[in-house]
Amino acid sequence: MKEIKHIIYLFTILLFVSCSTTKNLPEGEVLYTGIKNIEITNEDKSKEGEEALTEIEAALAYPPNNALLGSSSIRIPFPFGLWVYNAFVNKKGKIGKWIFNKLAAKPVFINTVNPEVRTKVAYNLLREYGYFNGSTSYEITPDKKNPKKAKIHYKIEMNNAYTYDSIAYVRLRHRIDTLIQRNIGNRLINNGDNFNVVQLEAERQRISSLLRNNGYYYFRPEFISYQADTIQHPGKVALRISTKPGLSRTVLRPWKIGDISVHLNGYNNESPTDSIQYKDLKIFYEGKLRVRPNVLYDRLKFHTGDLYSQLQQEKTQTNFSRLGIFRYSEMQYTPKDTSRRCDTLNLQINTVYDLPLDGELELNVTTKSNDQTGPGAVFSVTKRNIFGGGETFSVGLRGSYEWQTGKRVAGKSSAINSWELGASGTLTFPQVIFPSLFKRDMNYPSSTSFRIYIDQLNRAKFFKMLAFGGSASYEFQPSATSHHSVTPFKLTYSLLQRTTAEFDSIITDNPALGQSLENQFIPAIGYTYTYDDSPITTKKNHLWWQSSITQAGLIIDAIYAAAGKSFNKRDKQLLGNKFAQFIKVTSEIRYNYALGGNQHLVGRLMAGIAYSYGNATTTPYSEQFYIGGANSIRAFTIRSIGPGSYHPTDSKYGYLDQTGDIKIEANLEYRFPILGDLHGATFLDAGNVWLLRNDEQRPGGQFKWNRFWKDLALGTGIGLRYDLTFLVIRVDWGIGLHVPYDTDKKGYYNIPKFKDGMGVHLAIGYPF
Repeated sequence: MKEIKHIIYLFTILLFVSCSTTKNLPEGEVLYTGIKNIEITNEDKSKEGEEALTEIEAALAYPPNNALLGSSSIRIPFPFGLWVYNAFVNKKGKIGKWIFNKLAAKPVFINTVNPEVRTKVAYNLLREYGYFNGSTSYEITPDKKNPKKAKIHYKIEMNNAYTYDSIAYVRLRHRIDTLIQRNIGNRLINNGDNFNVVQLEAERQRISSLLRNNGYYYFRPEFISYQADTIQHPGKVALRISTKPGLSRTVLRPWKIGDISVHLNGYNNESPTDSIQYKDLKIFYEGKLRVRPNVLYDRLKFHTGDLYSQLQQEKTQTNFSRLGIFRYSEMQYTPKDTSRRCDTLNLQINTVYDLPLDGELELNVTTKSNDQTGPGAVFSVTKRNIFGGGETFSVGLRGSYEWQTGKRVAGKSSAINSWELGASGTLTFPQVIFPSLFKRDMNYPSSTSFRIYIDQLNRAKFFKMLAFGGSASYEFQPSATSHHSVTPFKLTYSLLQRTTAEFDSIITDNPALGQSLENQFIPAIGYTYTYDDSPITTKKNHLWWQSSITQAGLIIDAIYAAAGKSFNKRDKQLLGNKFAQFIKVTSEIRYNYALGGNQHLVGRLMAGIAYSYGNATTTPYSEQFYIGGANSIRAFTIRSIGPGSYHPTDSKYGYLDQTGDIKIEANLEYRFPILGDLHGATFLDAGNVWLLRNDEQRPGGQFKWNRFWKDLALGTGIGLRYDLTFLVIRVDWGIGLHVPYDTDKKGYYNIPKFKDGMGVHLAIGYPF
């Protein structure tokens, strides 16, 4: 048998060696094997030059056969598809044709790539970015061993870009000229800027939007004309901007809004059969009126007599869309009459109701940031427009089974298994429902949600817990960058239903852990503010900041205080049960610094503190901090570090008690492109969790300023990210550099064995 295997292996090797990628190519064709080089001379290394080169390189890019991850220059060494093509292209039998159709790869020829056309495109791009003295060319470089193969060598000469010497607006009507001059500070092109066709088109769009927001409904960007003079001063452009000659009166006249109507078509696009007048809005509907008239009226951003505005039109369309009850909505404008002096447009809004019920079943296998993996299912049903104002009511059921495996530094492997079942009901209103508090019009989404829920958690070998409760929350966004979330009410009851003897022995040794898991109410209020400037596309670097505060027991404390009870009195109860009293504050900031060339340096700093008082000196287990895992310090398994320098002697339950009241974490990650959609990263992570109060069962866990730096766990590592546009698949290999507890190894690098300080994480999305 061994001899037969060796013969098969030898025959396979000889077969591959004898295969040719060019043997049966069509006559006169040359196989394209990629770009040899893009040679750039007199390169402009400014930001504008970099943008131009990025566009040019994209125009020249064309992947050859068996390209590595879409690369135009690197190929996989075994072109199996080409081998099959050349071996079976002339086969006429059924088997040969089947193999050819299923496995062969169509050769990419030099003629297919068409380098002459690509260099012309690159030349045009140079001119569009102002490099009028630039040039492009190419050379075909045949393979020395096989003339039927060739690479392409491109040459780009940039030279200096032309810049604007003067910009003038000419031959404009008085009202249009006044509008443009009043908003001159917002223009996108200025004296001294590089000539740039992209920016010129953007300026056209800006002027058009400016006019359309001031009544000029029929004005379009293509009605703006440019004249560029490059002769007066070498290397300079004198630019003149005007409207095209011969435009009609309808284009050059501002328009007002006349009659407004809404047509509510049925679920299957049935035409309206009845109508109702509400103020200056006429509503046509089919069957019965399924939405309250004031709901539609309040979402109109202009009324009869108002000047037409593109911005107000977009806001109206957005408001109708946010209701969530229409499949689509469109706005039609028609002149009120056919007279020459007509300056009024009637507005008709056409909509079609979306189906009232929506069901969703989701089956998944997940790998979470807490290193737990397992199958899960989620089933939900949503009823739209339940009260005629765009409200939704949804009921959801979910279940999952998860397990965690991983090694701990200087400890044994850990294994945590669990299953979870849950049900919830959520009623959501498409606005903040306290008009006395929020009268100001919101240009961005806002909502009010009321939720009730129940969750059953079974942590194998340890405990079974039931949690149920309800909450009310408000979400509103006053600007594109700021988001507020207010939770004025949240009440959860946590019931420890069953424990194992092993878990009982753990909490006997660690009373604080048992206290955090005991039966109790958690009455909480909270607020979260998020700042995110990523919607501002003109910014090169981006900042994200989120801070939140949660308080439990404040309102009940006030009731007790009114009854003359002490603020720090112990054993206070709610409905005959103990309730949690704590305040928790967290803040996280991220900064993404663009280095150029699709390279980024991203930093993250996170800190949090939870202080419990009154009924307990330990915050509920679900509110405590932990560290480690795919989105934290990636060299260590989740909950394998802390609190402080504490390290459990029995690692079998380290997962349970390695939590704390204080958390500080810092991350720095350098992200860079590797090839095509494949990106790389190298990172440095540091942090830990600590206790506010001393715990004799967890020595070294209390926060101490004099040993803060020693208590920080430190890890580094490298990672790969594959960007699929709709999601990012990430693999990180973390390498431990320092743990805060004693490992019997001297020096700052105190990992006993290199392999003990490694963590590999497969995750979806960036870590921060």
